[in-house]
Amino acid sequence: MKPPVGSYVVDTRTGRLGVVMGHEGPYVQVRPYGGGREWDADPGVLRHATAAERLSAATAYANARSRGEVP
Repeated sequence: MKPPVGSYVVDTRTGRLGVVMGHEGPYVQVRPYGGGREWDADPGVLRHATAAERLSAATAYANARSRGEVP
């Protein structure tokens, strides 16, 4: 799977949810929801994030912001 830029994916190796930022060679560049350091993922280990996973990530990010843990 080579997901389009801007789509939400889950890296099944790590369980991390992120946003597709681009494609570089055989890899997909993924950034964590809410920002942070990108990582390169093999397209074969990615799957589209479910609506529940996206909501969970958004809620965790909002909670972290309210506690002052992220800018």
